[in-house]
Amino acid sequence: MPLAAGLLTDKYVDGAIPSDSRAALSWGEEQTRRRITPERLRDVGGLNEIARERGQSLAQLAIAWILRLPAVTSALVGVSLGEQREDNVRALAGPPLSPEQLGRIDALTRGG
Repeated sequence: MPLAAGLLTDKYVDGAIPSDSRAALSWGEEQTRRRITPERLRDVGGLNEIARERGQSLAQLAIAWILRLPAVTSALVGVSLGEQREDNVRALAGPPLSPEQLGRIDALTRGG
C-alpha cells in the first residue's frame, strides 16, 4: 500500500482524524489507535516536510519513493476523488529523490 491506507496523505498531517477518513469510517477505535500513533504522526510530519521541500504533496513523495525501486513497475493507489488521481499522477513529474532525502526518509521510517 504505497499510501499506507491513507496515512501518507495530507489527511493526517495535523494529527486529527477526519470524519470522512478510512480510519474514522472503517477501522474502529482500537485499530485506529494502533495504526495512528503519536510516533507515526510525528514521522508523517517529517515526511511531509521533505515533500514540501520538494514541492510535492505527501502522497506524491510516497509514490515517488516506492517507484524509485528498479523492481517496482507500478503502484496501485485507490482514490475516491478525481483530484486525488491527478495529484498522484503528478508524482511522476517530480525530481529523483536525492541521497540526502533518502537518508532522511530512512531515518523516519526505520525509527532512526
